[in-house]
Amino acid sequence: MEWLGYIASVLIGVSLGLIGSGGSILTVPVLVYLFHKDALLATTYSLCIVGVSSIAGVISRLRQKLLDYRVILVYGIPSILGVFISRKFILNAIPLKFTVLSNFPISRNNFIMLFFAILMLAAALSMIFGKNRTANEGQQPVYGFPLSFFGFLEGLVTGIVGAGGGFLIIPALVLLGKLPMKKAIASSLFIIMIKSLVGFGGDLLHNVPVEWKFLSVMIILATLGIITGNYLNKTMDGAKLKKGFGWFVLLMSLVILFEQVFA
Repeated sequence: MEWLGYIASVLIGVSLGLIGSGGSILTVPVLVYLFHKDALLATTYSLCIVGVSSIAGVISRLRQKLLDYRVILVYGIPSILGVFISRKFILNAIPLKFTVLSNFPISRNNFIMLFFAILMLAAALSMIFGKNRTANEGQQPVYGFPLSFFGFLEGLVTGIVGAGGGFLIIPALVLLGKLPMKKAIASSLFIIMIKSLVGFGGDLLHNVPVEWKFLSVMIILATLGIITGNYLNKTMDGAKLKKGFGWFVLLMSLVILFEQVFA
């Protein structure tokens, strides 16, 4: 099972490098189901793996001059604030065990994985049915309050589960910020990198135990995946791969939902 986990780590990076989103949504399930990590600790590890491995993708986009620094500030700062609030206050406020719907017992780990499965389902539907938008080419970007507000909400949500949230960030930058798709993907990757590292740093301040050797291996594999994805991005149709990956994420989300509800 661990070998499958290491292979999946590379694929997570490939997805981030190739289509700019989706890969990080699999990091927590890989850590929980293939490496048998505690769900809350898995969200911490996920932030580190996604944040550090994204650096390779950001460097590649930086060389291509695809980053929009203003949108990174307008969207990224509220998103980072949302992640901080989630990690410091919301997660700590979830009881270790509680009951919902009168007689359905649930633990904090169950809650995190159920919430994560719902987020995976949303990501899958976004990848499968989302349109590839190129209409913003040549338009002036829009840096307004709606972009900042959505960034804050996205940070709150993805901070709980330790995911990068690219499947939420990219549509927001395209629809609300009017960025061309390539710039939206590049700027999204930068935002994911920064907020993930900030979230992980905050967890370290709370003395979260970290297996640095294991984490280093995961980061190296995911980084190799991103470098591979960056290379493949020049030769492969990312739109078709995105839909195929979306169906895989959809299947995984349904499996996790079933396992958490009926286990």
